[in-house]
Formats: sequence, structure tokens, C-alpha cells
Amino acid sequence: MNGHRGSILLVDDEEKILKALGRALRAAGHEVVETTNPRQALRLLAERPFDVLVVDNIMPETSGLDLIREFVAGGGEGRTDVRDARTAPPAAARGNGASAERGRQSAGSGRPEREVQGRVEGPQIVMMTAHATVESAIEAMKLGAFDYLQKPFEIDELLVVVDRALDHQRLRTEYRYLLSERDEQFDHYGIIGRSRAMVDVIRRAERVAETKSTVLITGETGTGKELVARAIHDRSAQRHMPLIKVNCAAIPETLLESELFGHVRGAFTGATTTKKGKFALADGGTIFLDEIGTMTPALQSKLLRVLQEREFEPLGAERTEKVDVRVIAASNRDLRQMVSDNRFQEDLFYRLNVIPIEIPPLRERREDIPPLVEHFVRKHAQRTGRRVERIEDGVLSALQQYDWPGNVRELENTIERAVVLSPGPVITARAVSVIGTATPQTTGLPSLKLRQNIEWVERETIRRALDSASGVKKEAAELMGISQRALSYYLAKYRLD
Repeated sequence: MNGHRGSILLVDDEEKILKALGRALRAAGHEVVETTNPRQALRLLAERPFDVLVVDNIMPETSGLDLIREFVAGGGEGRTDVRDARTAPPAAARGNGASAERGRQSAGSGRPEREVQGRVEGPQIVMMTAHATVESAIEAMKLGAFDYLQKPFEIDELLVVVDRALDHQRLRTEYRYLLSERDEQFDHYGIIGRSRAMVDVIRRAERVAETKSTVLITGETGTGKELVARAIHDRSAQRHMPLIKVNCAAIPETLLESELFGHVRGAFTGATTTKKGKFALADGGTIFLDEIGTMTPALQSKLLRVLQEREFEPLGAERTEKVDVRVIAASNRDLRQMVSDNRFQEDLFYRLNVIPIEIPPLRERREDIPPLVEHFVRKHAQRTGRRVERIEDGVLSALQQYDWPGNVRELENTIERAVVLSPGPVITARAVSVIGTATPQTTGLPSLKLRQNIEWVERETIRRALDSASGVKKEAAELMGISQRALSYYLAKYRLD
């Protein structure tokens, strides 16, 4: 026996049997609640959680099967969980096996899987039956029971079944936890934001995750392009298959082709073995090509072929390999401009740009800074074992004034440094290195592109007017010398709250 401790609810109308089973289970270290009344059992199940319910089938007031049926109908269907998805043997075959093993047959080894999510957690159910037939027990397992014991049985048999039931209960709890973690991936991967722009990014990522469409994520360095790619993969039907990441800018030109498509032995000097490429490794899953704009024209042509034909040839190979993979590409460069400058293939751009997701820089969504700061303080305080109670007055507003050229990555590095360097439980302005060292609200234009500069000036003017007017739109419009209707247009245009 594995020694797991658990809470057990015992239901049997025979007081003598009830006490004997209760003593044995307590001696094994379990917490046991006993009742001879099925109605009382249902009340107890509603009032508190149990790990295992052991119930007799034949009772004068209500049968064990009826109790299980009523419990399931009343919300206890959380009973059903992760099992082997194998077909249950027919009742006749189960009956023969039952008599050979004193009637004990594990539901965990034969019952077909019935996975139910989002329901009330309930105990594992073990039914006791004194009859030679096991039809009621099989019916109980169809309702979600874990196992049954045919009387008479040895106490050791009960202890073994309870231990196995506790194993399943623990595994089910872990499984449900993992499901909840997966369902909250967008927060867990740091994609945090209240701004309309980030809400739109998250919604689009959630929608595209349901498909296998190619995605192009654009945004400045440090905005979180890889986080979005990971979130898309982890929400997709291919989440159990690999997500292979390739930073095209970090791999030398001469090695990138071999890295992506693999090579056979002798393909080039030093190729002493055959090596699988990243596309082959990602087969059935997702490949994330970061900094796609650094790829050479020759490699762009080969990538285009993969996207068009879903096939490639490893270096030195004579045979073509088929691949089933979703491509997510990312770039901090203006690929459309690179196409105009003949530095990026137009056909490849349109093949990649099926579902575009643009992540705005942090300076354009300053309202996201407070929740990001809170998230990073909590994350790095936990990671470093430091106690952080609060941030010094004025620090948060100063962080919101800074333009964050390195975006979310720079903000996280700043907060991590502040958590480590703060001498006490309060993060001070002294510990936040960007405060006082960088000029807030930089007045220089962001680029040499006329349209981009005009949009930047419009956006900054609106933001400052709203700040000066404490968010009152009528006053902000008057400060800018425009109508409220015009202000509403600009707010919608730039997705400003």
C-alpha cells in the first residue's frame, strides 16, 4: 500500500460492518466519517469535501446505486475524470472475472473515459455489493464510480482499493489544476494589459489559436511577440505537439538553412552525421520564426516553398520531406517597407501575413504599466524570496512617464532590479534606476517617417490634454481647440481610453 492519507465517507446500514471498516481505515491513517443513513450521507457530501465515498448497495431506505445516482444528478458529476480510454468488457465477462477475484474489478482498468470539465469536485466512489450479480456495480461505474467490492471481502482488499482511489483522486486534482493553468495561459505568460489595444491582441490571439493559419506578429523589441506566439500554440489543438523556436537573427547565415531544414551526412564539411532540422522537429506542431526580417533572399525562397507546398529538402538530400506545421513568424522590422525596398520577398510577406497581430509599444499603452508593475513585483519577489509590501509614493507615476524604449522587457528588468536592490519591504525611487536618469516624455520625433511622426504627435497631444484635464473629455477637447466629436474620432483612431 502506498500510504496516502485521505478523508473517507463510509455508508452502510449494518452498524457492525460500518464500525469494523471504520476502525481498519483509521488504523491505516485515514480520516473516516461513518453513517448508516443514506440521506445523512448526501447532506455530508454537500457540506464538505471527501476523497472517497464507500457505500453499500443494499440498504432499506435507499440503495447505494440510488444514492450515487442522486449525488451525480445533484452536481457531483465531477466524479468523472481522466481514465484509460479503453472499452469496458461486456457484463458477462466482467461477472466471471469478479467471482475469480472475490468480485473485485477495477473501473480504472476497464471503464471508458468520460472527461467532464468545469463541474463540482466530488469523491472517488467505491460500491459494496453482497449479491453474486455485478449488474448494479457496472451501472454504478457507468455513473462514475471508481470501483466495487463484492461481499464478503477481506479488509486488505478494501485498503488496497481505497489507496488506489486516493491515487486517482490526487491525479485528477493535479489534472484539473493543469487544465486551469492552461485556461489562464494568457495571464501566466505575462500578456497583461487593460488597454483596448492589448485586449484586441489577446482576443485575436485566442481566435487564431483555434485555427492552423499562419500568423505574423509585429512589434518593437521587448513588446512580447514570443509570449503571444507561445500563448497561441498553447491554446491550439496542437498544444500537445512541440513548439519549436528559432531566432533567425541569432544564427549565422551559413548555418541557418541547416538549422531550419536539417542535413544529411556529408552534405558539407563537418557534417559527420545526419541531423533533423527545426521544421522536421516541429512536424504536427508549431514553428516560431523570430526576427524573420533578417533572413537572406535564398532562404526566403525556401521558406516560401514550405509555406506553399508543405515540403522541403534537407541539405544534401535527394528526397523531399513532407511537413504538417503551423508557422508563426515575428519581426521588429517594417516588412512592408522592406518589400518596397526589395529586401523581402513580396510573395513570402503575403504568405506570412495571413493573420497579422501588431503589438503596440508600451509608450502607447501607458495604462498597462501599473498592472505590469504589480505582476513583475509579485513574480520577482517570489522568485528571489524578498518581501515587498508596497511601492513608494510617486514611483508608479514616474514609471508611467518614462517612454520605455525597451518596452515590457525593459520594464521587467527594471522591476527585478528594484526588488533585489530595495533594502526594505518598500520599493523606493532610488532603487528604480530609470527614474531621474532618463528624460520623461521625450520630445524628439520617433522616426524620420512623416506619417508616423504626425500620428505620434496627434497621439501625444491627446494623451497630454487628457492628463491635464484629469480625463474629462470636454475640457481636453477645449484645451486642444477641437470639438468633442473630433476628440471621439481620434480616441477611436488611436484606441485610447
